[in-house]
Amino acid sequence: MHGTTPLTASTLISLHHTTRYRYDAPVLLGPQVVRLCPTPYCRARISQYSLTVKPENHLLSWMPDPNGNWLARFVFPKKTAELRVEVNLIAELRPVNPFDFIVDQHAASWPFAYAADMREELAAYLPAEPASGALRAFVERRQRGPVNTVEFLVELNRRLHEDLRYEGRAAPGVQDPGQTLGRAAGSCRDVAWLLVQALRLLGFGSRFVSGYLIDLSPGADQHAEPVADGFSGLHA
Repeated sequence: MHGTTPLTASTLISLHHTTRYRYDAPVLLGPQVVRLCPTPYCRARISQYSLTVKPENHLLSWMPDPNGNWLARFVFPKKTAELRVEVNLIAELRPVNPFDFIVDQHAASWPFAYAADMREELAAYLPAEPASGALRAFVERRQRGPVNTVEFLVELNRRLHEDLRYEGRAAPGVQDPGQTLGRAAGSCRDVAWLLVQALRLLGFGSRFVSGYLIDLSPGADQHAEPVADGFSGLHA
């Protein structure tokens, strides 16, 4: 949902992420699972990565989840007044053609039905939450098929981009899709969750992905943190 200046060559990005929790008195922490490791299939090549956690007296176990993401599980044997998580990485950003993919012939035109084995693999990404009237109305306004699947998805994304106002929102959690449509505004995570739910109602397997926005165009996003010649921040 953010416009960016096209990259004409590979660009190295150094990223530093810190999360800190402070407590009024020492507490005994339960096991903590940290999901701050880039996926092995992300577009940006990660040349360096480190995860540092304090207190330093801890046990660390790395484990994959069902989606291939690597999770870091920490166990702290003693009480602490602070928990600090730091990530440092260097990523190489390269020009990417977002349409560099092939659509299976059976799904080239929407609506379509997934094969039984594919539905089983996508089981976690197909069920939609109970939809509000606003979300159902938004979905029902979409063009009815048959229509080219890629064109259909591009149009859906374009309408959300035109109809909704982006806003930085510090409050925790994600807005209900109906609330986002009613306000005609939301943060990136609100719009992403709205799109996920709309797509699931339309029969598409869809999932929520989080990461970082690094936009090198000056003044690209005034809600993000300034970096050299651009802005950066958490993104969904």
